[in-house]
Amino acid sequence: MNATRPGAFSRREICLALGAGLGALAAPRFSLAAEKSPKSSIDVAAIDRARILKAADGYLREEPISITAYSSPRSAGGKHDYFSEADYWWPDPKNPKGPYIQRDGYSNPDNFVDHRHALIRLSLQLPALTAAWKLTKDKRYAIHAARHLKAWFVDPATLMNPHLEYSQAIQGITAGRGIGIIDTLHLVEVARAIPLLEESRAIGGTEIGQARKWFAEYLHWMTTSPHGKDERDAKNNHGTCWVLQVAEFSRLTANRELTGYCRDRFKTVLAPHQIAPDGSFPKELRRTKPYGYSLFNLDAMSTVCQTLSTPEDNLFTFRTPDGRGMRKVFEFMVPFIADKKAWPRPPDVQYFDQWPLRHPSLLFAGLAYGVPDYLALWKTLNPDPVVEEAIRNFPIRQPLLWV
Repeated sequence: MNATRPGAFSRREICLALGAGLGALAAPRFSLAAEKSPKSSIDVAAIDRARILKAADGYLREEPISITAYSSPRSAGGKHDYFSEADYWWPDPKNPKGPYIQRDGYSNPDNFVDHRHALIRLSLQLPALTAAWKLTKDKRYAIHAARHLKAWFVDPATLMNPHLEYSQAIQGITAGRGIGIIDTLHLVEVARAIPLLEESRAIGGTEIGQARKWFAEYLHWMTTSPHGKDERDAKNNHGTCWVLQVAEFSRLTANRELTGYCRDRFKTVLAPHQIAPDGSFPKELRRTKPYGYSLFNLDAMSTVCQTLSTPEDNLFTFRTPDGRGMRKVFEFMVPFIADKKAWPRPPDVQYFDQWPLRHPSLLFAGLAYGVPDYLALWKTLNPDPVVEEAIRNFPIRQPLLWV
């Protein structure tokens, strides 16, 4: 990618059961049986203050840029339609001009990614600016965050249409797929920031209303379109990320029906069908990047619990009749975060050295279960990856907005 292009990422910004059984034998447990008081706490504002303000001060100098700044002749959509191409699909050496073929785990560097990069740029900047306002009440941060919000969801000249009909296209096969809805996972933390921007009064009520209307329309598309239904029914991390998006967007738009639907779907679909009895994610373990995908799904599922749990209905403590639930997941996975060398399966085919990061799942679980060891481990990990693939699979970066 040409770093001199407007809106391009800087290096700083981008830059089964068998395996589960082996894992159970390979690493020591962080026992939840020995958990501490559920009142365990952590001062996220104090821990993150310097990193938030450093990032936000840099972002104050960068103008909002939406998807309308970029286009691809391979897109079946228009100027305002988000377009991306499937990561693991490549030209067929035996038929270079024919349909692409799949190489799971290996990203094609020639794919069109400018819209995805613009979306991730938004997800880096707007939440960081909002967190900086929350810390300091300095209106400069909120005003600049509001400019991003208006460019993407309000201004007719630059807004993105509220659908993903043309995401994760495959040349010669399809103009877009439901699987592409995972790209807007990077809007989850943007949605989390919007009520704080409203509180800051840096943006007018009419414009906030328009932004909420955009998310309401996108929710409708996600829950009624063929692509949306396909992604909802995915059996792996894609299904988790659909629930996370719908949960957070329905929270923003006060859609109680969909909030309740997501809470029920966690209990009846995600937990019983994605979590093995030992706490592993079998669908992720079967992939060519089992470690990274397991961590990614852990973060997504934990954030589902964080945004949907209530005092009366705590999803962190929910378990199925045969014991599947988030407690089991943490018991399985946390030892491999603490000591990656204990991971019993082959290393991921790419980016294995990028993990673990400062996973929000550790923070959320440490608070939910009252386990100081989880919080202590969270504090030791890197909160700011610079490699594009790591950034793309690490969408919750401003925990101050969540706890």
